[in-house]
Amino acid sequence: MSAALSIGEVAEETGVPAKTIRYYEQIGLLPEPARADNGYRVYGARAVDELRFIKRGRGLGFSIADVEALLGLWRDKHRASGDVRALAERHIREIDEKLAELETMRAVLADLVARCHGDERPDCPILESLSSEAPDDCCHHDP
Repeated sequence: MSAALSIGEVAEETGVPAKTIRYYEQIGLLPEPARADNGYRVYGARAVDELRFIKRGRGLGFSIADVEALLGLWRDKHRASGDVRALAERHIREIDEKLAELETMRAVLADLVARCHGDERPDCPILESLSSEAPDDCCHHDP
């Protein structure tokens, strides 16, 4: 990898689209890069490493805020690993909560599918449930 890369080269190197890279800069997740004489962004190896870090964190389902916190911890060589672990453990709890929600949604939907005849008749428990005012266990997260 050369010392100075364009946004297109960084995007290709990391698999992070240029539009996403610009967004990360805009929200302060990545520092603004240096600019060449022509005004184009110029990136170094550190930006590539940070983008790979961000991509992996996002791939594990961490929020932007959590990735920002993790980046801060990664950049801080005097960090306590306990801080990193606590953040990861909190994320595991969030994943467990989402899994429980998904399992509930699946059970409700499986029940509705089992009750649907799936034939030429117009009555359909699935559509009836969706149009019902009664809340299902799976639908509690809508405002």
